[in-house]
Amino acid sequence: MAEELLVNVSLHETRVAIVENGILQEIIIERDKSRGLVGNIYLGRVSRVLPGMHAAFVDIGLERTAFLHASKITGLSANNEGGNDLLPAPEVDRLVHEGEEILVQVAKDPLGGKGARLTTYLSVPSRYVVYMPGDPCVGVSQKIEDEAERARLREIVCRQQPELNDIHERLQREAVLGLAANHPRADLGGFIVRTAAEGVAEEKLVKDMAFLQQLWAALRIKAQHSKAPSIVYEDLPLLLRTLRNATAGDVEKIRIDSPEAYRRVLDFAAELVPDLVERVEHYTGSRPILDLYSVEDEIQKALERKVELKSGGYLIIDQTEAMTTVDVNTGAFVGSRNLEETIFKTNLEAAQTIARQLRLRNLGGIIIVDFIDMSDPEHQRQALKALENHLARDHSKVGISEITSLGLVQMTRKRTRESLEHTLCVACPTCHSRGSIKSADTVCYEILREILREARQYEAQKLLVVASQAVVDKFLDEESSSVVEMEELIGRPIKFQVDQLYGIEQYDVVLL
Repeated sequence: MAEELLVNVSLHETRVAIVENGILQEIIIERDKSRGLVGNIYLGRVSRVLPGMHAAFVDIGLERTAFLHASKITGLSANNEGGNDLLPAPEVDRLVHEGEEILVQVAKDPLGGKGARLTTYLSVPSRYVVYMPGDPCVGVSQKIEDEAERARLREIVCRQQPELNDIHERLQREAVLGLAANHPRADLGGFIVRTAAEGVAEEKLVKDMAFLQQLWAALRIKAQHSKAPSIVYEDLPLLLRTLRNATAGDVEKIRIDSPEAYRRVLDFAAELVPDLVERVEHYTGSRPILDLYSVEDEIQKALERKVELKSGGYLIIDQTEAMTTVDVNTGAFVGSRNLEETIFKTNLEAAQTIARQLRLRNLGGIIIVDFIDMSDPEHQRQALKALENHLARDHSKVGISEITSLGLVQMTRKRTRESLEHTLCVACPTCHSRGSIKSADTVCYEILREILREARQYEAQKLLVVASQAVVDKFLDEESSSVVEMEELIGRPIKFQVDQLYGIEQYDVVLL
């Protein structure tokens, strides 16, 4: 399925829309003041070691200290190079200590109130390969399915660095035998061949490998002469990163609305991605570029809780801190045969829409899908298979479980950056992210209780209630009898005043 990339570059923001067959599938937004950190390498300083959490906090120069779990520590640090990730990790306080300088890479951006997640399994990507310093392995992307091509690519890498294959096989053999593996050379790194390398000539792969090795040598020297905390390597900005990661066989066209960004992309493509040069276009249309294919409208819809299905059914998507839930409903769809068939068709349509919404909203972590209950086991199997097929094109790693006894599908999706909602929106100051506010009736009864409390504690000639228009109107109309009863109970008059700036839940009881 061919992709079209629409790139909107404004003064402080870059937006990349991935469109497939005229339908928006993904939107990636990067702002100058909050650029993504994933892929950046830092020389950090361990600020705190927590054996009970099997983790450490590392200062890399950000507002919050970053989190490093013991399972993500290879033993490669500024003071102690080497390590083998094939053996179980020792206790965290044996791997790092407070005050130690350590090279780390950001695996997840800061999310919500949590700091960035780190790893010492460093990797530096290029167009066709990823270089992994200190990790002597040779891998090929699983998305390359042709076994002959996989063998060809692996053979090219091993021919260029025969030590890699020998060390990798030795480490695997020692791990199987339960032996303490000898550390490989710290200056020897491994390679993973990327999907874009499929069918690529050997000289291009070799050129990429040499470039990354030279880059890493320069980064090591920079780290040795840096003082923690400091950045050692910064990944490319969104636009160039998207181009680097694009697969020529998938991308049909890249349209960019900024002449400066267009020239920059052309230069970058000519140097690193020559296959895509002819597909890069400067968009000069009169309409804003993201009005094409109704991208702007789709972004607005992706911020809503309810998603309409073409059949008349709908989804309800709720994102919480712990997980995201997706509820499937038949809505106005009544079908034409029987109830079971109606439910099955709705669930099949929902599976396609759910896969798209997960990408579009960039929802990650634990996701629970509540399909409409299906009594036929074959229908359950087909609905689950349909969801897996539609998720196959997702760039993020997704894991799906079987349908539970309650009819729920449990799944996980790798999360490395904030969701679309968290990127574009802030918590509502009125409801404080609850998604609902108290009714005028509820606020009225709260005020009556507060009046009684104040009247019993303090002496006053009369009381003034300052509240929103809706609450005051409720008191003067439907709850007027309650006001009279309260005045008789406390023996003092109660006056009301509207403040247009007050929300429905805001009020003050003033003693006069």
